[in-house]
Amino acid sequence: MLAELLLKWPLIRQLKTGADGTGVESMSDATHALRPKNEGAEVTRSICPYCGVGCGQLVYHAEGKVVSIEGDPESPISRGHLCPKGSASYQLVTHDGRATKVKYRAPRSRTWTELPLDQAMRMVARRMWETRNRTFTETLDGKSVMQCTGMAHLGGATLDNEENYLIKKLFTAGLGMVCISNQARI
Repeated sequence: MLAELLLKWPLIRQLKTGADGTGVESMSDATHALRPKNEGAEVTRSICPYCGVGCGQLVYHAEGKVVSIEGDPESPISRGHLCPKGSASYQLVTHDGRATKVKYRAPRSRTWTELPLDQAMRMVARRMWETRNRTFTETLDGKSVMQCTGMAHLGGATLDNEENYLIKKLFTAGLGMVCISNQARI
């Protein structure tokens, strides 16, 4: 009975087997029962949202919830490593204090109200179109300029080339905006 009790101690098992203490001989029953936090989860490749480097991430998800976010070892940029901000991106998605509803404060109001996302998106689109129509200049000093200087766009540094190309086309050709820049350039 004492021998059985002693063999439950990882140190005694290590001494008995002559192992180096990095295998099963060093595990208690509780440690042996542990499973990876992302066991059984699906994985999706993604890119870190924080800066313009574009480090690869593996997003593990199960039952519609994010389980963990880790560096992608196959990423040619980060090779599985993430900086402290990228390592904390799991909290960006799952933190209790994360805003999940659109907050709106009407002009001259002192209170915020919650709006459905589709209503807020329609409001933004309508206001952009109204601003474009109000500030669009077709000609200047007899020359055709076809420009809108009443609004601007500042892109995020995590947008890839294709997204930046589409944004540039939408805002210049579609809306006539001339004030377009990107955080990565600043």
